[in-house]
Amino acid sequence: VQLVESGGGLVQTGGSLRLSCAASGRTFSTYVVGWFRQAPGKERDFVAAINWNGGSTYYADSVKDRFTISRDKVRNTVYLQMNTLKPEDTAVYYCAANRGIIIPLDLIGTIDPYDYWGQGTQVTVSS
Repeated sequence: VQLVESGGGLVQTGGSLRLSCAASGRTFSTYVVGWFRQAPGKERDFVAAINWNGGSTYYADSVKDRFTISRDKVRNTVYLQMNTLKPEDTAVYYCAANRGIIIPLDLIGTIDPYDYWGQGTQVTVSS
């Protein structure tokens, strides 16, 4: 599975962006998919994840109530809608997929369970 992120860019504080993660090579409709981000000089941090059927979603506290993760199985794409953006949201955003249907909840926000990663898309929020 190859993952390609798109939708990043430059936006002002309070603005919105929608990131897309498109899969090619095979469907990832049964995979758990997550979004992570990495700011310069910092570790890669969990942002959000969605289970295989879209019935369960998980968010980092820092983005809860501002970001929404969703998936479109027909388009084989996962989205991250980001609203009320802040300068501290500036980072490279990566999508990742785990080929199992389930990741234990205590691991879903960690890097290790994810088997496939995209190249990332830059999000810059100006103050």
